[in-house]
Amino acid sequence: MTNPVRPIAKPVIAVAPMMAWTDTHCRYLHRLYAPDALLFTEMVTANALIHGEQWQQLDYDAAEHPVALQLGGNEPGALALCAKQAEQRGYDEINLNVGCPSSRVQQGTFGACLMKQPQLVSDCIAAMQDAVSIPVTVKCRLGVDDYDSDMLLHDFVGKLTRVGMQRVYLHMRKAILGGLSPAQNRSIPPLQPERARHLKETFPELEVITNGGITSLAEADEHLQWADGVMIGRAAYHNPEFLTALQQRYLGHEDGLAREEILQQYCAYIRIKLAAGERLNAMTRHMLHSCNGIRGARRFRQVLSDAKRLKAGDVSILEEALAQVA
Repeated sequence: MTNPVRPIAKPVIAVAPMMAWTDTHCRYLHRLYAPDALLFTEMVTANALIHGEQWQQLDYDAAEHPVALQLGGNEPGALALCAKQAEQRGYDEINLNVGCPSSRVQQGTFGACLMKQPQLVSDCIAAMQDAVSIPVTVKCRLGVDDYDSDMLLHDFVGKLTRVGMQRVYLHMRKAILGGLSPAQNRSIPPLQPERARHLKETFPELEVITNGGITSLAEADEHLQWADGVMIGRAAYHNPEFLTALQQRYLGHEDGLAREEILQQYCAYIRIKLAAGERLNAMTRHMLHSCNGIRGARRFRQVLSDAKRLKAGDVSILEEALAQVA
């Protein structure tokens, strides 16, 4: 007999880690749209941090809190070292990637293929928890290739809960590692929310945050009848005002910033970072979808896509773009 699941009063609203997208500039912009959402870094590999000595990948702006670092790797000691460094830098959560299906990640034997090694994942989580006092969590899929059943999923999650893990971010699709690209893995394997709900019913004390295909408040409402939160991916990037809607519906701040105020504040941030040596196009690219659906949006994007002016660091491009949608 399964345990009853009741909706919670204040769910977790999170923005998914997205390679090449959720860098520090993107997170700063998303924070303006949603003051209380949990933001995730792009996946950072333990090998890059330790052997590549790329600790600067852990840099972030204090305004991003609450912010979680997503790590990729499969060696408990290395992950523990990286988690400790992240905690010292003030991160609010450490998350282990057990869901990425890319071929590069598979070659490193981490990401989604780790679902086939639940004991190793358990050892990694235990090592990180021993090293830090902040939450250590996992982001995973329902299954991988033929390693795909409720029995296997529950065995995998059960091992993690037994070492103390209290939250899982669950992409409600399986991963197909042979024959599908990462993009295809986000759409071709069907969503199976009923399996995610069954996991929550089986592990009622575990926080289950659902991920995958959530693009509207109605869909979020449906999941939050039983889940502890929702994680939004590309819908947040391509329609950042969706984050504002989620913030206001579930987390409060009904008097949030208007679009114009958000863009003005982000432009002020860009000017500060530009003076510190950041590239203009590395920051403006995250603004491109901020005015979708309103008059002047196309011209707004065209102005912000002027490669020559961006390369030259022509900051006047900002006011010119904003003028198109004033």
